[in-house]
Order: sequence, then C-alpha cells, then structure tokens
Amino acid sequence: MFDLLIRGGTIATASDVYVADVAIQDGVIVQIGRDLGVARETVDASGRYVLPGGIDSHVHISQPSGEGIVMADDFESGTRSALFGGNTTVMPFCLQKKGEGLRSALNDYHALAEGNCYTDVSFHMIVSDPSDQVLGQELPALVEDGYTSLKVFMTYEDLRLSDAQILGVLDTARRTGALVMVHCENEDAIRYLIGRHEAEGDVAPRAHATTRPIAAEREATHRALSLAEIVDVPLVIVHVSNRESMEEIERARQRGRKVIGETCPQYLMLTADDLDGMDWEGAKFVCSPPPRDKASQDACWDGIERGVFDLYSSDHCPFRYDDPEGKLNPRGKESFRHIPNGIPGVETRLPILFSEGFMKGRIDLPRFVALSATNHAKAYGLYPRKGTIAIGADADIAIWDPAQRRTIRHADLHDASDYSPYEGIEITGWPTTVILGGCVVMADGQLTGEARGGRYVPRERPADRGGMLGFSGSGA
Repeated sequence: MFDLLIRGGTIATASDVYVADVAIQDGVIVQIGRDLGVARETVDASGRYVLPGGIDSHVHISQPSGEGIVMADDFESGTRSALFGGNTTVMPFCLQKKGEGLRSALNDYHALAEGNCYTDVSFHMIVSDPSDQVLGQELPALVEDGYTSLKVFMTYEDLRLSDAQILGVLDTARRTGALVMVHCENEDAIRYLIGRHEAEGDVAPRAHATTRPIAAEREATHRALSLAEIVDVPLVIVHVSNRESMEEIERARQRGRKVIGETCPQYLMLTADDLDGMDWEGAKFVCSPPPRDKASQDACWDGIERGVFDLYSSDHCPFRYDDPEGKLNPRGKESFRHIPNGIPGVETRLPILFSEGFMKGRIDLPRFVALSATNHAKAYGLYPRKGTIAIGADADIAIWDPAQRRTIRHADLHDASDYSPYEGIEITGWPTTVILGGCVVMADGQLTGEARGGRYVPRERPADRGGMLGFSGSGA
C-alpha cells in the first residue's frame, strides 16, 4: 500500500505530456503508470495537470534592507505565499554585510528559516566583501558544504563590486565549481543620472526608471559576460528586462559562452508608465531594473518563447507600501532615491506564466515546466531530485486546474505586503493542490497536513549532474 496515489491527471515534464497515475512512498515518487493499486490517501486529478512543484530560484526574504527599512516577508509568510502559488522550493539570498564572513551570515540566516518554512528552501550567497579570507578559504569550504551558487552586484553603492573584485569571485567559482549570478546595471551611469534629475527637481517615482535606462543594463550585461569570458566560467544574468541585454546574451552564446538568462513577470506585465501613479503610488512598482516599455515586454516574451531565457523567476522582494518602514518611509516620500527597490510576486509568478504563456498559446506545457521548475533544478544542482516527475524524485508536485478563473487581488494572496503590483489581472489556471515531500500541504485554497514541513536542501555543483550545460539556450 502506497502512502499517496495521484490518479487520472495529465502529467507534464520538460519533455513529455501524458496521462498516468503517480504513486508516492516515504516522500519519493516510486511508480508512474495506470492501475497502480491502493494507497492510504488518494488525490483525484482528473481534468487537471500534474506538474513538478515550482522552484523559484530568485527570492528575497528577511534580507537586511537599510536603516529604517524592513522587508515585508519573513520565512513564514514568504514560503506560505510561495506554496499557494504552486511552488515547493524557493531559493532566497543570504546577504554578506561588509566586514562580515559568509559562514556567520549563513548561520544567522539559517536561524531565521529554521522551523518556519512551508516549502523547501536553499540559499544563494550574496558576496559584498570578497576578501582574501572569503575567496581563499570560506567560499571554497561552503561550496563543499552544498552552497554552490552566489550573486554579485554591479549596482547599489553598498553592494557593488569593482571589475577586479568580480574577476576574483569568478576565478574562485571556476576553481570550486560554483555558479555566479550577476545583477547587471552600471552604477556610475545611474549615479550620474540621479544627480542630473535631482538638480532639475525631478524626484517622483517615475525618475527611478529614467535614471536606470536600458543602456545602463545593456552595458553592464556586456561587461559581466566579458569578465566571465576572461576567466572562462559560466554565468547567470538575472532579471533581464529588454531586447538589448538579450542580444548580449545571444552574442555571447554564439561565441561559445555558457550563459543562463533569466527574466521575471514584471518585465512581461508592467511598464515604466506604472511608476507614474498618482499620489506617489508609482512607488509600488519601483524595482531594479525597472519595467520598460511595450516593445521591451514583447521582446521578453520573445525570449521566453525562443529560449533566450532559461529561467523565469519572481525576484520577490517585498516591502509594504503604506508603511514608514516600507515604500513610504519618511525619505522615500520625498525622493525616488529612498524608495526601497523591489516588489512582491512569489505567489503570482506561475499563475501569470500559466495564463499568459501556456493558456494563450505562447508556450507549450513542457516549456512551462522547464521555465518554472526543471531548469532551476538543473542550473542550481537540485536535479533530478527536484524539478521533475520521475521515479526516485522527491514527491514535490503541484496540481493545476486549467479551468479555474481568478482575478489577482492582494486580499486573496498570502504574503505580508499590503499590495500586489499585478492587482486586477485576470488569470486562467491556478494551482489547487500542492504536495511537498509526499504530503498534501495545500488543497482547495487551504493549508492541510503539517503546517511548516519545509526543509533546507543542500545542493550539488551544477556541473556534477550536467547542470546548466544540458539546457542553456534550448529551454528544455
């Protein structure tokens, strides 16, 4: 007798779509087929899609955000929101503060997550102070311990690294097998434009977009790819917002470089015009890079369809809007410079792609699975344990009802922010059941079973399982 049997659903992986039952024992998928027998618990998935649980590999939770600013979501609310959006694994960032070691930062971050997660979690490291100690000793030891990905910034004065520092991080990644993610924007260009805007008195939220133009992102993308070419390492270019940066990725691939491209729902659904909201409401849409224009939206959809983008992530970075520790902090009400960068979106990431991508015929179901789960698992050393429905894989599964129609309302969501940037968007298709480690943890919009059963998951080096090398540029 199995622990759980999912009957009659249409299973999709990154390569196949077929009707079958799924048998689960001890948290693992043990059989796939028809007439598999009996189980202690059965889920009827007739007329629904049985998909790998989503993996959101770009999420910010409980991250230090500057003096007087508090991120809206902790691990409890952030992972709960992720779960209701069809996700079973999220990958937040552990931020190294200047003068702090990576191991110390990770210990503190684990303490915040322990016992508070509705989904499984695994951490990326943000390297802001690449000292000789960090690069020579700490980082290699942490990669051995399963922390196999890290992020560097080319913007934000307190986070950005010089080109020489980035080269040092990339070279350490080459020696250890870690994978580096890069936030690509030219900080010097941005600071120049900020100064010009301030001199002209142009400090409303819309100025956030005009001080971070496409050229600043495109130039930094080219520079990051050039630095990776010098050291000869793969690279992840995160949250790409426009065609010009996409073209840099494509040109690098044509030169034989291994590059993973990522985009996010804000670049598919929002534009810079949203930052023009009355009474400072444009602050709700301040994120970096900023949303662009309709042509850039179309370009990002094209990148989703053609395989320029391997990953589709939320970049969930939530702050409350009407809050003195959030978007409308005392200084943020006076100038765009002090509005916290980031928007909520972990719960709506997959419904938006399912509705706007799959249901509208832009992508097929295997492509949805690749973008939502499989490619994330491959890129970051979780595959084949996660990201697919296969014998031996973790039983992390989301069951989707393609007929369910919903309008996104923040009142119906589960994060701790006080708004959704996607308010009012009509969605067709929504996850109705989520199974984590073989346990039904959400059904029909309600939590069930063990409330906070998520675990921390260490990872292998991506190359150990073929990793990103098996899908870059192919979308599968």
